[in-house]
Amino acid sequence: MQAVMKPILLANAVEAAATSLLLILSPSLFAGLVLGAQLPEAGETLGRLGGMGLLSFALTCWPTAAPAEPTPIIRAFVFYHLMASVFLAYLGIGGRFVGVLLWPAFMIHATFEVLLLRHWLVAKSE
Repeated sequence: MQAVMKPILLANAVEAAATSLLLILSPSLFAGLVLGAQLPEAGETLGRLGGMGLLSFALTCWPTAAPAEPTPIIRAFVFYHLMASVFLAYLGIGGRFVGVLLWPAFMIHATFEVLLLRHWLVAKSE
């Protein structure tokens, strides 16, 4: 199980780290690409703060050479991807905030959600 999960967890951590760095460096670029909207100054500040939190999450979940039990990390990523995919779908269906990367971002989160849930449920049944 751990040999299969390591690349999946690494891909999740890389996705979270890349998103966080973009949020920290340019929240308006992120908002434009994903939401098709610009941010006011307060939104820029909150975007950077959220990016810092997401970067901390990514670093916490980054796989190590000798990882501990992966269940807490999987549980955290399952929650993150579930909430992100539901929220992005809500935004896309509403049609108000839709940038060119909204649906691709939704697909990335939904794919990771399915992969992680599959492995988590298989591990629980063993």
